[in-house]
Amino acid sequence: MDDHVRNKHKRVYLDHAATTPVDPRVLDAMLPYFTEVYGNPASIHTFGQRAEFALDTARQTLADVLSCSDKEVVFTSGGSESDNLALRGIALAAREQRSANHILTTKIEHPAVTKTAEQLSSIYGFDVEYLPVDQYGRVEPAVVEQRLRDDTAVVSIMYANNEVGTINPIPEIGAICRGKKVPIHTDAVQAAAYLPTDVNHLQVDALSIGAHKLYGPKGSGALYMRAGTPILPTLTGGSQEFGLRAGTSNIPYIVGLAEAMRLAHEEREERVQRLLPFRAQIIDQVITAIPDAELTGHPDQRMPNHTSFVFKNVDGNALVAALDMGGYACSSGSACKTGDPEPSAVLTVLGYDREMALGSLRVTLGSHTTQQDVEEFLAVLPGLISRNRQRS
Repeated sequence: MDDHVRNKHKRVYLDHAATTPVDPRVLDAMLPYFTEVYGNPASIHTFGQRAEFALDTARQTLADVLSCSDKEVVFTSGGSESDNLALRGIALAAREQRSANHILTTKIEHPAVTKTAEQLSSIYGFDVEYLPVDQYGRVEPAVVEQRLRDDTAVVSIMYANNEVGTINPIPEIGAICRGKKVPIHTDAVQAAAYLPTDVNHLQVDALSIGAHKLYGPKGSGALYMRAGTPILPTLTGGSQEFGLRAGTSNIPYIVGLAEAMRLAHEEREERVQRLLPFRAQIIDQVITAIPDAELTGHPDQRMPNHTSFVFKNVDGNALVAALDMGGYACSSGSACKTGDPEPSAVLTVLGYDREMALGSLRVTLGSHTTQQDVEEFLAVLPGLISRNRQRS
């Protein structure tokens, strides 16, 4: 069977920044907690005690990976809830305790942060200030230091950007914030699969993670909350998760998150070293082989599995559809609303004009990506872009 025929029947997933498949080892760890160990961990009988043991074990596993106390790990339904709890909970507590009314963040955060910040401004009256970023999407620590105020309630800056892959200097920013005794939160949902998550090295007071970005199940996440950092619960009810997140613990998914984090931590260097050559190959060949192509995000300080581009005179959504027809799953930053494409907000903030921003493409690699996948993808991409341009 020749390559052309084989490729028509083969589908290659290159959208790991959106979500990842569940690792079979993670699934194996989860399965018993659906049918065998199904008790409520709040129950005092043996069924409940076995579930409570699984909960406690998972919490300790995350604490070991994050280098924190198990009492500083709060399980949630995912990265978005963790971001919401951190930003809203810390801001409201800071206002209650010390009349703090100022929030520092950026306009290229995940919507779980930006939309929460907007609500805190419009409904709760917080003064939300957006830090500038450079052309790559990085925040300069010195700028954070300049913008901190006596009434700053919380700073929230993402560890790595999901759209352009840029990594922020969180340890330096964290040290500045903690030196000023201002709580700092980082959204590490995209970063946790490949970057170190030692919270003491990162110098953060709160850190969000989501299982489905690191080969765990959707619907499971966690928030690291440094002991002593004031925070108010945003989901009230029972006393689960130290009173910060009510609701019966989702034991199978919590177990899955813990196993996924453990594997990511133990296999991090191996995973990174395997993907870095693929990343370099894609960036080099796209920029070399395709006219009017530009890498978005930082050329070096970026996620090891992440490549992203803009192409002049290209419809990004149409390109993604054409790639999908060819068997390659990628994504574009532009959103189509009622038939009218809107450019990526992130790319607009980074200074790209509408025409370039509409021609965006994100290609993110993962555990199943092979050298053959990369080579075959690079072989078809230039032709698809050329045809896209001819139609525009």
